[in-house]
Amino acid sequence: MTEFYVDLHVHIGCDSLGRPIKVSGSRKLTFENIAKECFYRKGVDIVGIVDAAAPGVIRDIENLLNSGEMIEIPGGGIGYKDRVVILLASEVETSEEHRGHSHHLILLRTLDTAKAFSRSLRRCVSNVFFSTPVCAMPARDLYMMAMDAGATPFPAHAFSPHKSIYGNCVRRLDDAFPDDILDSLLAIELGLSADTDLADTISELGQYTFLSNSDAHSLPKIGREYNVMLLESASFDETIKALARKDGRRVVANYGLDPKLGKYHRTYCPVCDRTFQKETPPVLRCPECNSTSVVRGVLDRIADIQDYPVPEHPVHRPSYRYQIPLEFVPGIGPKSIDKLISRFGSEMSVLHTAREEELAEVVGRKAAHLIIEAREGMLPLVAGGGGHYGKALIENS
Repeated sequence: MTEFYVDLHVHIGCDSLGRPIKVSGSRKLTFENIAKECFYRKGVDIVGIVDAAAPGVIRDIENLLNSGEMIEIPGGGIGYKDRVVILLASEVETSEEHRGHSHHLILLRTLDTAKAFSRSLRRCVSNVFFSTPVCAMPARDLYMMAMDAGATPFPAHAFSPHKSIYGNCVRRLDDAFPDDILDSLLAIELGLSADTDLADTISELGQYTFLSNSDAHSLPKIGREYNVMLLESASFDETIKALARKDGRRVVANYGLDPKLGKYHRTYCPVCDRTFQKETPPVLRCPECNSTSVVRGVLDRIADIQDYPVPEHPVHRPSYRYQIPLEFVPGIGPKSIDKLISRFGSEMSVLHTAREEELAEVVGRKAAHLIIEAREGMLPLVAGGGGHYGKALIENS
């Protein structure tokens, strides 16, 4: 079996005719451009495009298949240039009565599955043409609809303060799902502000596979978080086996930002315009003005609902390896990134395999050393919150 780089959460900004899909996404995020970015720059082998149930995206996929530029592959998925496999998916928003809204990812095996799921969505949403349609049903009903269509659902960015199952809906999954759905559930997406150590302080999550995906809203963000999966080949079926930890297929590593770099790691008070970096979690109201109208941090939410004082990792849990994408490394700008990718073939190669002396030949000794420090988790960080990313710092700068 072979290790594959996998990012299962990338958005479409617009279709090939320029019509918006994800309004907050870059207009360069088209179905075709995502495949090219993964092939030529990122080194991502399997990418999940989560707006594949939008009619405009379905038309783009049909055109790419009809032109021969892409093909449907055995085992499910869309193949591009014999190396990149695209998994079709849909992100959908649901509403829990008297609790809040949450986002969920639905993996779709084939284009026909995506079409069937799109038709089902039309009956319960008003905006199927756009990204993350708002579904007039609770999550349990969406999951039943998805499973009936042969799709695989799981919670997206599960701890985000905005529109996530733990972040603003429930304290435990059985508050939202019956036992039969929980028994069929394969995975939980952690989100940018959480990691394995944080999530494994919640005992009920021990049975599930954790995913670290980018939730990319622009081409450069693809692969900022990703998974390494051990598979026989790149396909939908093999990916699902990895989520189920079946027949030797599995996630062997999660790569992600240090949670401090995420936009919602610590609680933020918009009144005081302050992120609470040093206060002991959970911070559920502003320590300065006592307001409860705060943007609750992921660390603070997990501290509030955890039932283990320290993480208890199940035996199947792989390591979580922190990475700082090149765009987060101080002093590394777009031109330097282009030079590095041109020299080493992909951002993955720069981040994980290029030697310091090789990097120095391209961007100089200081920048090369910073890339290595980022690789080894040695750069000091300032935590993010309230929608603002954390930052990597240069000591004594």
